[in-house]
Amino acid sequence: MVFSSIPFLFFFFPAFLLCYFVLPKQCRNYVLLFFSLVFYAWGEPVYVFLMIAVTFSDYCLGRLMHRLDQNPSGRRLCLIASLVVDLLALGFFKYADFLVGSVNGLLGTDIPLLELALPIGISFFVFQSLSYTIDLYRREVEVERSYLHYLMYVSLFPQLIAGPIVRFQTVREELHHRTITKDEFFSGGMRFLLGLFKKVLLANQLGMLWETAKQIPTEELGFVMAWLGAIAFTLQLYLDFSAYSDMAIGLGQMLGFHFMENFNYPLIADSVTDFWRRWHISLSTWFRDYVYIPLGGNRCNKGRHLFNIAVVWFLTGMWHGASWNYVLWGVYYGVLLCLEKFIWGKGLKKCPAIFRHLYLVVIVIVGFTIFAIEDLGSAFSYLGTMFFANGVSVGDNLSFYLQNYGLVLAGAILISMPLSGWLKEKVSHLKGAAKTIVSSGACAVCLVLFLITVSYLVADTYNPFLYFRF
Repeated sequence: MVFSSIPFLFFFFPAFLLCYFVLPKQCRNYVLLFFSLVFYAWGEPVYVFLMIAVTFSDYCLGRLMHRLDQNPSGRRLCLIASLVVDLLALGFFKYADFLVGSVNGLLGTDIPLLELALPIGISFFVFQSLSYTIDLYRREVEVERSYLHYLMYVSLFPQLIAGPIVRFQTVREELHHRTITKDEFFSGGMRFLLGLFKKVLLANQLGMLWETAKQIPTEELGFVMAWLGAIAFTLQLYLDFSAYSDMAIGLGQMLGFHFMENFNYPLIADSVTDFWRRWHISLSTWFRDYVYIPLGGNRCNKGRHLFNIAVVWFLTGMWHGASWNYVLWGVYYGVLLCLEKFIWGKGLKKCPAIFRHLYLVVIVIVGFTIFAIEDLGSAFSYLGTMFFANGVSVGDNLSFYLQNYGLVLAGAILISMPLSGWLKEKVSHLKGAAKTIVSSGACAVCLVLFLITVSYLVADTYNPFLYFRF
């Protein structure tokens, strides 16, 4: 089940809210847990037991670690056991066929693939559960004594499928005691609607443009059309994923939870380093705190520092998918970050802002082209068209695509800029009748956009969440 669907908007979520607020307050966690498990089982009825198994293992190991408080070696064994169980589960379901296929390709063998369906959101809930046992080992969080509360933490339907990756210490108090005010409920609802509009009215439409460009034969594509398609995918991926994060954060706020922000307008960044401070913040923070810093971070010699960066970005690429294009994408960013850090970073800072921004935009678009096309031969062919390998032809029907998608592209570019904060600041200074008129107008616009969104959901079949497969 996805947030941008008729079943969720008109059946699942209304039924959940009815039960959540009508039943006594002491029942709310049980209602939330039940609906979260139903939400996951809707699309993965078997793999809900995998999630339960992973969480139960980490819960029990956490309790045992707490009992062995004065036994460092015992605590370390509990942590190792948690790492082994969680990473084996992730590796088996996500990477088994990738490894078998790679062995077959290298050695010419014919080992049959397992062809297991990938559990939705497995990378997210495994990383989330694993962060609990690591933090517990570090004594940065108190042990959770209730398995139902722990399972609810991992399975919270607002963020279960595609994040943000929420740490236990962030929501521990809210799992047990939280308050919901009218203002927070309304604010969360508006955040959810913003994400819904971004997803359906912009990201989905850009996705269709990208699919069209990707299917045009390379010799007919033309470099302008190739860039248009790559720009469309870059905007689609950002709006799709940030829209899900908006909806997740908004739903959490409506229920009294406060999840971390996952995006901070990454497409306005002016360096690769700046981009990764703004993009998928919960994941980059996870790798920083649980991989990069434990390896030594930047407090070591240059060779070791380069090794630490290489490990993090290889793992970042692998986390995104069991395919060599994701590995290449991770290596691509690892190399660029090293070059910025050790070679041209200081010079880049002295360049005009517009140059720095264009530099970053080109890097991001090229990177997401590698990210988007799993077959490396096809990816390099597409990139070749972008960089004049097939001449400088514009491509057929470019004007047609611009006429049909120009407004969507313009809207996507505008919403990728930090205009909402500026608008909120302006509105906050309004008083009296002016504030009432603006608020009423905003509600009317939201209602119209919601009706348009529903009409798209009823009519369209193209409605993927790109990060569900990770």
